[in-house]
Amino acid sequence: MNLALTLLAAAERHGEGEALVDGDTRLDYGGLHERAARLAGGLAELGLERGGRLCALLTNRHETVELYWATQWLGAWFVPLNFRLSSEEVGYCVEDADAAVVVCESVSADAARAALGKGNRPLLAVGDVTGDEDRDGARFEELTGGAPHPGALDLGDEEVSLMLYTSGTTGKPKGVPRSHRADRAGALSEVIHHGYRHRDRSLGVMPLYHTMGMHTMIAMTLIDGCFVAMPQWDAAAALELIAAERISSLYLAPTLYHDLFSADVDEADLSSVECVGYAGSPMPPELAARVAEAFEPRIFFNHYGSTEMYTWAIDGDQELKPGCAGRPALNSRLRLVHADADAPPDAEVEPGEEGQVIAHLSSDEAFAGYWNRPDADQSSIRDGWYYPGDIARVDEDGDLWIVGRVDDMIISGGENIHPAEVEEVLASHASVEEVAVVGFQDERWGERVVAFVVGSDAAEDELDRHCKESSELAPFKRPREYRFVDELPKSPAGKLLRRALREESTP
Repeated sequence: MNLALTLLAAAERHGEGEALVDGDTRLDYGGLHERAARLAGGLAELGLERGGRLCALLTNRHETVELYWATQWLGAWFVPLNFRLSSEEVGYCVEDADAAVVVCESVSADAARAALGKGNRPLLAVGDVTGDEDRDGARFEELTGGAPHPGALDLGDEEVSLMLYTSGTTGKPKGVPRSHRADRAGALSEVIHHGYRHRDRSLGVMPLYHTMGMHTMIAMTLIDGCFVAMPQWDAAAALELIAAERISSLYLAPTLYHDLFSADVDEADLSSVECVGYAGSPMPPELAARVAEAFEPRIFFNHYGSTEMYTWAIDGDQELKPGCAGRPALNSRLRLVHADADAPPDAEVEPGEEGQVIAHLSSDEAFAGYWNRPDADQSSIRDGWYYPGDIARVDEDGDLWIVGRVDDMIISGGENIHPAEVEEVLASHASVEEVAVVGFQDERWGERVVAFVVGSDAAEDELDRHCKESSELAPFKRPREYRFVDELPKSPAGKLLRRALREESTP
């Protein structure tokens, strides 16, 4: 069943059930289906065809959800991008995806317009974006009143429905095309492993340009549930929304749980919440204990997965084993192999040894390869197994623990940041002789970006301003800490030893 049929089935099954909430906007499944069909018709008139790509630089607002379902109804690809990307990053992704339409709101309009220039791609404006007649093709509201599209109900579920962008080993984003079958299977896996029940209600705050947010939204549709959108994170407002909307499921990055406990969580009404979980980075034991005590959830899970294959492993009792990734999920086969860059799938480690975790691509949730990146396929896919670059171990109970990375990716607040892209910007400053960027453990962010700088004339405020003003670096990727050193640690062959820098994480 493709995702257009999935939406139709939900509307036929439970048309009067609440599907989407965003402030004063409330849509039931019948209304969401009708809006999606009319938007699909409008997008087709704007030039989006079956199999075409729509790039969206949007927060978690109701229009984002409606546009997602409209592209599924049309048989097009939905390509959500981080709305905080720089104009150069936006331009790269739009060109790489060969997008037919780009959508923006006020927070992303400047970057989108700068990226598109005077090209022939229409820019669809959402919300309170100030119009630009020379650049903008239409406004969202204009597309909702036309004739409904008949729907791509005959589309095979092996066709692509979604393409997410994830950071590459050189810092360039990689497109991850996902089929209707893969995303529906991932959502079903979430329903089962997260313990959802019919008509559950989920707080939709994890970005819809991430696999977490996207699969939660689809999962709600499978159980006639409600996706309560939260466009901008605010811990106090989230606690109010949990109570007011009777949220039953929370699936957040550990950073956001940390924020909730910085608000007045002890006075909040959390009685509706039954399922609590996280993904993206490990949760410290102290935080896990506070979550378990405050929510007293029926299930408290850690979801280990990736953009390329949504669910790898699940641990459903984080109160007992905080940080544990658990056992392989229902759609996955996992192995631990040697950490060598060219280790084949049969090079399994001995029991008790650390190794890189790999997953078999026979999973219904798996992607089929990167978009226009045969080099990435060659380095990440071997003999039907996918290599994400994570180092793990299996404990005496047979449970999986993620202990590090083969490469040097930094995951801060659930966002992937590659050191090379930050180093390139810092190295362009005249006072910087050498620079190395690493991630240090951080209670709130999971990891924070730390720059080690060689340069006698360098100053922290000046370098921070340099990063903020760079069009090549999204603001959230800039270092949160600078350490000035006389030299960087290197091997006899001159290779930078990042591990030695990480060992300095405790001042």
